[in-house]
Amino acid sequence: MMRARIIVLAGATALAGCNLAPTYVRPGMPVPARFPTGSAYAPQTGETTAGLPWQSFVSDEKLRTVIARALADNRDLRAAVASAASARAQYRVQRAAQLPTLTAGASASVGDDSATVGTSESYAVDVGISSFEIDLFGRLRNLSKEAFEQYLATEAGARSTRITLIGETATAYATLAADQELLKLAQETAASAERSLALTMSLNQAGLAGKLDVRQAETILAQARSDVESYTTQVAQDRNALDLLAGSPVEEALLPVSLASLDKGIGQVPVGLSSQVLLQRPDVLSAEHQLKAANADIGAARAAFFPTISLTSAAGFASTALSSLLTGGAANWSVAPSASLPIFGGSTRGNLQYSKAQRDLYLAQYEKTVQTAFQEVADALARAGTIERQRAAQGALVTASAQSYDLAAQRYRAGIDTYLNALDSQRTLYSARQSAIATELAAVSNRITLYRVIGGDMLEDTPQ
Repeated sequence: MMRARIIVLAGATALAGCNLAPTYVRPGMPVPARFPTGSAYAPQTGETTAGLPWQSFVSDEKLRTVIARALADNRDLRAAVASAASARAQYRVQRAAQLPTLTAGASASVGDDSATVGTSESYAVDVGISSFEIDLFGRLRNLSKEAFEQYLATEAGARSTRITLIGETATAYATLAADQELLKLAQETAASAERSLALTMSLNQAGLAGKLDVRQAETILAQARSDVESYTTQVAQDRNALDLLAGSPVEEALLPVSLASLDKGIGQVPVGLSSQVLLQRPDVLSAEHQLKAANADIGAARAAFFPTISLTSAAGFASTALSSLLTGGAANWSVAPSASLPIFGGSTRGNLQYSKAQRDLYLAQYEKTVQTAFQEVADALARAGTIERQRAAQGALVTASAQSYDLAAQRYRAGIDTYLNALDSQRTLYSARQSAIATELAAVSNRITLYRVIGGDMLEDTPQ
C-alpha cells in the first residue's frame, strides 16, 4: 500500500511539472553581425559597450534642466509608466490563479414557526478552498508566463518612450536654437539690405545709378523681411513644441543661447562594432517579450486539450445551538473534486492554431524591429562619418562668400561694377550662412539620433 502511494505521488509530481509550451530559443538576428564600413562611415573602435546615460550625454545645464522636467511632467511618459504598472498588476492577478483561495465564513439564523417547531436556530462557521484548479498540464503556469512577458514588454515600451522623449526634447531644443540663429541672420541681412538700398537710392538721385539698381536692391530687402516673419513664426512654434514636451512652459532663462554653445554641450555616444548591441534596445526587448508571451500562450492552448481538474473543499462546525457550535459533534467537512475534458475540440483546436499564428506574427515583428534598428543605427553612423567634412566645407563656403561680397560691394561703390554682381554675392552669402546653420543643426541632431537609436540610457537605472 505504501509503495502504491509513493508511485501515485511521484506520478502526480511529474504531471505537475508538465509544460506543453515550445522551448523558447531566441531567433537569429536577420542583420549583418557588424555595422557597415566604408567612405561614408567614420572608423569604428573596438569598443564592445554602447549607449550612454543621458546625464553623461548632455552636459549643457539648461538642456539638462528641460529634459529633467520633461521626464517628470510629460504626459506621454506618464501614460507609458501607468500602462506598465497596469500590466504588472494583471500579471499578479494571473499568477494568483495558481494558488488556492482560502475563504472563511460564519452565519446564523433565528426563526419562529409556531405551527411546527416554534423557534428555530442554526449556526455555522467554516473555512475552505473555493474551486482551486490543479495545474497538471501547465495551463495556468503558461498563462502566468504570458502575463509576465506582457508586463516586461510594456515596461520595455515605457523605457523606449523615455529614451524617445529625451531625444525629442533635445532635438526640439536644438531646432529652437537653430531657428533663433536663422531669425537673427534674416534680421541682420534685412538691416544690411536697408543700408544698401539707401546707398543705391542716393546714387540714383545723383545720377550715378539707374532705377534697375534700386529695384534689385529692394529684392534682397523684401526677401530678408519675408524670412524674418517666417522665422519669427517658426521660433514661436518651436517654443510651443518644447513646452509640450516639457509638460509646462519653459522660461526664457532656460532657452538656448546659441547653436554653437549647445554643440559643445552634447557628447558623442559610443556605438561599438557588433550589431549585438541592438538586442538591448528597449523596442527590441519589447518585441522579444511579446514573442515569448505568444510562445507561452501556445502551451496554455495545448493544455486545454487535457482534463481540467478542480477541487473545492470546506471544513467547519454547524449546530442548532450557539453554545455547542464548536464542540466535536458539530464538526463537518466536505471535499468536492471535479474534472472536465473537451470531447469535441473545435474551438480548442482553433485556439491552438490561433496561438501558433500569433507566435509567427510576433516572430516577424521581432525580426522587423531588429532590421529597423540596424538601419537606423547604420544611417546615423553614415551621417556621423561625413558631417564633419561637410561642416568644414560649409565653413569655407561662408568665408569665400563673405570675401566675394565685400569685394563686389567695394567695386560697386567705386563705380567699377554694376549692382547686379554685388546683389548676387549678397544672395550667395545669405544662402551659405543659412546652409551653415542647417549643417550645424544636422551635426547636433545626428548625435541625438545616435543616442536614441543605440538604446540611449540602457546602462542607466530603471526609469524614475
